[in-house]
Amino acid sequence: MDEVDRSILAVLEQNGRISNNELAARVGLSPSPCLRRVRQLEEAGVIRGYRALIDPAAVGRSLRVFAGVRLVRHTRADVIAFERGIIQLPEVIACHHITGNFDYLLQVEVADLPAYEDFHANQLAALPGVATVTSYVTMKTLSPAPHGSGEVRQ
Repeated sequence: MDEVDRSILAVLEQNGRISNNELAARVGLSPSPCLRRVRQLEEAGVIRGYRALIDPAAVGRSLRVFAGVRLVRHTRADVIAFERGIIQLPEVIACHHITGNFDYLLQVEVADLPAYEDFHANQLAALPGVATVTSYVTMKTLSPAPHGSGEVRQ
């Protein structure tokens, strides 16, 4: 991977729907070599996919909670059972197996606090092997602006 590939990736991270002609112009290539490089990055698994970023509030998920989960035991069977259960829950946007005070850190999106209470009590705490759940309600989310702009978006 060279600097041109890194430039392609930086542009695609900001706008995955950019046309190949515009992408080529931004990275200083003609369209055919640019498209060839993008396809090579896709085939190599560097580019894993393209997706739409959805406003959670617009689809009824205006409350974001980060939940630290600690398991009772760390046997392979317990970990597998928990992971199989957690990936089935549509409220869980991301699940990270981490080190530190928790075994997992979850990003959960729901409509409101009563919906999170229901999710916590009836789904999350009911998963196999869950010992404790510590919840952190998000008050505001800041997103970094495009590289080098020096601004922060809310």
